[in-house]
Amino acid sequence: MEPNSPAPLEDMWYYAVAGERLKPGRVLAKTLMGEPILLGRGKDGGVFALRDLCPHRGIPLSCGWFDGNEVTCRFHAWRFDRTGRCTAIPSLAPEQDFDPQRIKVKTYPVREVQGNVWIFFGKDWESAPEVPLVPEAGDTRPKLVMDMRVQCSIDQAVFGQMDPTHNPFVHVSWWWRKAHQLQPKAKAFASAPFGFTMLPHTPSSNLHLYKLLGGTPETQIIFRLPSTRIEHLRFGRRYLVTINTVTPIGEREIEMSYAAWWNFPLFTLLRPIVRRGLRTFSNQDRDILEMQSAGLKHNPALMLIDDADTQAKWYHRLKNEYARSRAEGRPFVNPVKERVLRFRS
Repeated sequence: MEPNSPAPLEDMWYYAVAGERLKPGRVLAKTLMGEPILLGRGKDGGVFALRDLCPHRGIPLSCGWFDGNEVTCRFHAWRFDRTGRCTAIPSLAPEQDFDPQRIKVKTYPVREVQGNVWIFFGKDWESAPEVPLVPEAGDTRPKLVMDMRVQCSIDQAVFGQMDPTHNPFVHVSWWWRKAHQLQPKAKAFASAPFGFTMLPHTPSSNLHLYKLLGGTPETQIIFRLPSTRIEHLRFGRRYLVTINTVTPIGEREIEMSYAAWWNFPLFTLLRPIVRRGLRTFSNQDRDILEMQSAGLKHNPALMLIDDADTQAKWYHRLKNEYARSRAEGRPFVNPVKERVLRFRS
């Protein structure tokens, strides 16, 4: 990988879909990393992922049928099991000596962790970092999930995740914060597995939502390659944890996904309102990223300044180091060092 390459890392797990959206005996077609993917869940509850193309005539397998065990092509009824192996070709005559199992559809490793399905596009998933775990969630599914498509690159979206100074100008509403309300910040950061973390601290008092939750809040934000941001808020015995992921669809389109866990009874009761608030927040991100895309089409030179843009610089260094370590067959060495970043936000 060239330094600061916009290409996404392949040898890592990417968020594919919320587990609740894959019902037993059902399949779901998606485009991820530029590839047509057929995600499915068998009658036994196990998840799988196949390339969504029949090797016979190229029709998407998602146009056909899934009986909970095998996928049948809509065109000529070739059948494939969940490992991608062809099990039947109806057009074969009895005397023809041809073994259908010689034909196989490409499969992708998938894992279901804490109620979310992750997919791997690289060559060696066994030596890759594990799927990131969400604090407090245990083995439970998220209480709220949401996703949206955004016309931008993965790097743009990741930069947006970790940009601490756009909030007073983008994320503005009566229930969140006033426009152009800036405060001096000093946040301590340290390296974390395949990423970095904003160390636990008390959030700014200008956020109205924190006041409604009561207690003295403490928050920690974790970024992990390739594109995962976890925010962990705790209010005494109560917590709210969110995970925000970015998965490329193509070169200039991504899917941004959100999942949240909490143990606030009020949040459960007000789930539709919480969802609407998160949708407002994510729509603001989508709109500003797509505005930025209009300018980036002209390939301008970009300026990253300290300390406000240091996390974006760390992302490039982490990404480059991971690509080099995989290519050279050596352990990953985290380039992020402990540091306090100062900015106004």
